[in-house]
Amino acid sequence: MNKNKLLHKTTRDFLALAAVILFICAPIFYYVSQWLYIYETEEVLQQHKNAFVNQSSKNFTSDDIKTWNRFNLHFTILPDMGLTKDSIVGTTIEDPIAEEKEPFRIIYAPVEIAGRKYTYTEKIHLLEMERLVYSIAGMFTFIIIILFIGIVWLSKKTASKRWRPFYNTLDQIHEFEIDKNKPPHFVETDIDEFDRLNKSLEALIEKNTAIYKSQREFVENAAHELQTPLALFQNKIDVLFQMKLNKEQTQVLGSLSRDVVKLNRLNKNLLLLSKIEHEIYLEKNTISINNHIEKHLNFFTEQAELKNIAINVQAPEKLQISGNLILTEILINNLLLNAIRHNRSEGNIIIRIMENELQVLNTGDDKPLPIDKLFNRFFNSGSSSNGNGLGLSIIKKITELNGWKVNYSFYNNFHSFSIHF
Repeated sequence: MNKNKLLHKTTRDFLALAAVILFICAPIFYYVSQWLYIYETEEVLQQHKNAFVNQSSKNFTSDDIKTWNRFNLHFTILPDMGLTKDSIVGTTIEDPIAEEKEPFRIIYAPVEIAGRKYTYTEKIHLLEMERLVYSIAGMFTFIIIILFIGIVWLSKKTASKRWRPFYNTLDQIHEFEIDKNKPPHFVETDIDEFDRLNKSLEALIEKNTAIYKSQREFVENAAHELQTPLALFQNKIDVLFQMKLNKEQTQVLGSLSRDVVKLNRLNKNLLLLSKIEHEIYLEKNTISINNHIEKHLNFFTEQAELKNIAINVQAPEKLQISGNLILTEILINNLLLNAIRHNRSEGNIIIRIMENELQVLNTGDDKPLPIDKLFNRFFNSGSSSNGNGLGLSIIKKITELNGWKVNYSFYNNFHSFSIHF
C-alpha cells in the first residue's frame, strides 16, 4: 500500500479545496460583476434622463428635437409612445459597424417638450461591459492562481524547517533498538506538540529500557546460578548410574538424565543469547565456510546416521565471509543440527555453498512452518521433542548482529534455510 507524506497530503487537500472554491466563486464573481455593471448602467441612464428633463428640455422646440436626433445617435426624442413611467429594457440591436447584433440597455421615458408629450430614449452599449467583466475575471483568476502557488511554495519552504524536529524524531525512533545502549537524543524544538511528543517518547523509552534491562539481568543471573546446581545434579545422576539398579529405576534415571541435558542446553543457549545481545563477540576474521563444513562434516554425518539421514554437500563456489569465528560456527552448527533434529527417518539433507549464500535443505514435515513465529524464542514446531526452541532464535540474532539475512522457504517437500552474507 502506497503511503503519503503528511505535508504532501495536506498540500493536496488544500489545493483541492482551493480549486473547489475557485470553481464556485469564479461564476459567482462574474454574475455579480455583470449585475453590478447593469445596475450602474441603469443608474447612468436614469441620471441622463433626469438631466435632460431638468436642463435641456426646458428650452427645446420641435425644430430642436430634429437637430437633437440628427447629431445624437444614442439619445433620441421620439413621438409619444403612451408611457406613463420610465422603462429600462435589455435588447440586442444590429450594429452597422460590427455587422452583427450586440447587447444594449435602453431607457424609454415619458417627457414633455413645449407642451407636448414625447418619449425620451437612450441606449448604452453593453459589449464593453462584458469585455471589462471578462478582463476583471481573468485578472481575478490570475491573482488567485498566483496566490495559491505562493501559498504552496511558502508552506513547503517553511514546513521543511518546522517539521524537521518531527522527522528527526521519526528517524531516531526507526533506528532505535532497545537491546543497544544507544538511547535517542531528540533535538530541542519550540513547537509545543513536538516537544510533548519527544518528552513522551523519552519517558516511554526510559521505562521500557529499564524493564528490558531488568528482565535481561534476571535471565543472566538465573542462567549463571543454574549452572552449578545443574552440574551437581548431573554428577549425582552419573553416580546413581554406577549403582546396581533394576530396569525400571534405570529407565527413570535415564529419562531424568535426558531432561537435565536438555535443561543444561537451554541454560547455555540463554547465556549465549545474552552475550550476543551484549555484543561481546565483536572481533571479526576472514572465515572459509567450505573449510568449516568440511572440518565438521564427520560429526554431522555421525549424528545424521542415527536417523539414517543422508547428507549431500554441493559446493560449486568458494565462500569466504568476514565475521566472528565463534558466532559463525554456532550459526552453521545450529543450522545443520536443526536440519537433523527436525528431519524424518531415512530423510535427506542438502548443503549448498554458493557465491554469497549458504543454503541448508532438509526433508521433514510435509507442510511449511509458520514464518511469522519461526524465529521467535521458544517456538517449537512439534516435530522434535529434543529442541528447546532457541536454535533458530540464535541464528536470527547472529544474522542481525552481522547484517546478514536469513530466509526460510518450503519447496518440493524440502524445508530450506538460507543465509545471505
